[in-house]
Amino acid sequence: MSEEEKSMEGQRVLIVDDLEPNRLILEEIIKNMNCVPVLAESGQQALELVKKQLPHLVLTDISMPEMDGYELCRRLKSKEATRSIPIVFISAFDNPQDIVEGFRLGGADYITKPFIAELVQARVGVHLRLYETGFKLAEMNRRLQISVSEQLRQMEQEKKNILYALANIAAQNADYDKDYTGRLKRNCQILAQGMQLSPLFEDKISDTFIDAIELAAPLCDIGNIGVPAEILRKEGNLTQEETAALQKHTTIGAKLLSDLYVNNDYNDFINTSIDIARCHHESWDGSGYPSGMAGNEIPLAAQIVAVMAEYCWLTGKDNHSREAALDIMRGEAGQKFNADIFGICDKISRQLC
Repeated sequence: MSEEEKSMEGQRVLIVDDLEPNRLILEEIIKNMNCVPVLAESGQQALELVKKQLPHLVLTDISMPEMDGYELCRRLKSKEATRSIPIVFISAFDNPQDIVEGFRLGGADYITKPFIAELVQARVGVHLRLYETGFKLAEMNRRLQISVSEQLRQMEQEKKNILYALANIAAQNADYDKDYTGRLKRNCQILAQGMQLSPLFEDKISDTFIDAIELAAPLCDIGNIGVPAEILRKEGNLTQEETAALQKHTTIGAKLLSDLYVNNDYNDFINTSIDIARCHHESWDGSGYPSGMAGNEIPLAAQIVAVMAEYCWLTGKDNHSREAALDIMRGEAGQKFNADIFGICDKISRQLC
């Protein structure tokens, strides 16, 4: 057996013809190719057989009652699962218009009666090999895509790990308590979920937004990596120069995140992270930094983090009770914070950690 014959061995060829003698002749030719003939006496029966097991090639007569070969071709080419199966038409007529119509519908070739075994085998063999080659290429491409996607996923996860490691170093430099970052992450998620249930924000907060802010919130102060630790830890008032240096952590963080921009799968995460890093110290009344944004000029994610960062700081580093922290923040609502967001925070405060 030649290599070509081995490559076609066991491949299924669906033979569709309403005349039994034609089916039997073609069956014998296909068997001699070491392929597996599957016989159908009508287009409808052929479709039923295809549902059970896909053939590698279809040999179909054109002129058949009820459903002709052209209609069978149309139906097979209309479905994703069968679109790529080569279809070779059979006819007793060598009419150019028939040939053109067959190719127009997606047919791969055309064989006329009476059958010449060598010609049928040559034509069928060519299309079986082409189909097998196309299938192998598609499978190789699928595996390559999986491999590339997995490598990209690992690369992006490594980038995230680097970002979180930098954020942890920045938090240590600022002498945050060890639970601050975890509490901020969790509380931003809780507040965003509460806002999603409010008619004021339900059209602005999706499940994707909630996932993104949960991942991005811990990176809000990542820019502190570029601020001297002595300034971050200084007790008492900062000088004007020290204050300016401290405030730069917003633009430093946004720049760092922009430089590590990841692929499309992570756009929500990285865009949200950049907004938060740059804008979480902006104030509702426009008195914040770095840009003096006011009201809803401030990205919504940054507004949420601003409220929760204040809460986590007051109940953590400053050791205030939940009620005392909320009372302080209540006096800042409408000035430092969006009053509507704080109102929801106040209502769900017992869920916060």
